[in-house]
Amino acid sequence: MPEPSLKAREAAPEEERAIRETRAELAENPRTFTPWERLQISVATWVGYLAVLLIGGTLRWEVVGWANFEAARQIGKSVIYAFWHCEIFSATWFWRRRGIVVMTSRNFDGEYIGRIIQRHGYGAARGSSSRGGARALVEMIRAIRKGRLAGFTVDGPRGPRHVAKPGVVLLAKATGAPILCFHIVPARASILRKTWDRTEIPHPFSRAAIFIAPPIAVNPDAGDEEQARKLREVQATLDELVSRGQEWKAEKQIKRRNSKSKT
Repeated sequence: MPEPSLKAREAAPEEERAIRETRAELAENPRTFTPWERLQISVATWVGYLAVLLIGGTLRWEVVGWANFEAARQIGKSVIYAFWHCEIFSATWFWRRRGIVVMTSRNFDGEYIGRIIQRHGYGAARGSSSRGGARALVEMIRAIRKGRLAGFTVDGPRGPRHVAKPGVVLLAKATGAPILCFHIVPARASILRKTWDRTEIPHPFSRAAIFIAPPIAVNPDAGDEEQARKLREVQATLDELVSRGQEWKAEKQIKRRNSKSKT
């Protein structure tokens, strides 16, 4: 499927307003950092912001399943984007400037990640599955009920890698917003192998593909059994998207090797 136009992917005027309103509504991180930590966070914020800005602008995108995004937007006022934590760099660029609210942890790493994504037009709900999660989930529910979009790294903030956690299903049940699973794979990327999620940083001017699955709805009256089934569906959907991404990347590598052999 050809890539939708840049105009189609960027935020509408009402979403631009949502960016400003979301920032104003969300609470600040309650954790206190030392002066040295604040300095490190400031430097990391600017480095990360500029890296996403400069590299993201050079990526050449292929979009598979954009009709599924359109279908999700027709269901209701909001959508919950679900993806793996390792894709956060590329995802930050692709879905930028839409006022999407993303849960970030209260710790040192979560603070500068939250500031980076805010500079790219996101809101940050402070909390995680291990600390402050209930508070952050309430913030996200309130934002969605006001028509905001939400983003959820379903295996974050500390893994296990590529294992879906139930928060995204709870959020969908509480708000009625559909879950939109997607997967991003750059053709060429550096992998931060010392990180728990093996974060991927795409190479400048690399091709990148995003695979978007059909939306998953969760009944507001869903009991424990149905919620568990929906979580398995999210897991299976993301696993299938990863497999498709691996096939796409392998094809690109074969074409690149064949092209080099002819020169």
